[in-house]
Amino acid sequence: MKKSIAISLVVLAAVSAAAGCCPCRFSARYAKPLEGTVWHLQQLRGNDVSFADSLFNVTFGSDGRLSGIGACNRFTAEWSATDKRALSVGTIASTRMYCPNADSEQTMFSELDAATHYEIDADMLLLLNNGEIRAIFKAQDNGDDQPSKKSRRRSK
Repeated sequence: MKKSIAISLVVLAAVSAAAGCCPCRFSARYAKPLEGTVWHLQQLRGNDVSFADSLFNVTFGSDGRLSGIGACNRFTAEWSATDKRALSVGTIASTRMYCPNADSEQTMFSELDAATHYEIDADMLLLLNNGEIRAIFKAQDNGDDQPSKKSRRRSK
């Protein structure tokens, strides 16, 4: 009995691992690219947040610069990432206007700065700090329901 349970667990783990890396998964086919997508903050340090779509956004540029807007301040920084999704964000420079959500803005800046890795699942960007999810962003809808160019290349 114990042997059949162990075999079942090994088979289940193998199937899960194969399904997890399958390029045919829905989320992989519809994954938004990190670069060039406008990411809107949805969750910060485990707490759901609700801000106007024009606020709390970040865009990772192909030139190695990220930019965005917090509660009311525009910001920019250098960034880099590896093929294994390690992420490094440099010192964030921002304007200094007074904002009603200034604490949330500073928290978002801190989490961007402290991010060590990222994951993308369909239209969601997860920023991680040593394996712990610290911020979740959603790709702003641009009306494009087609798979990204990157995922189209993989599926051919």
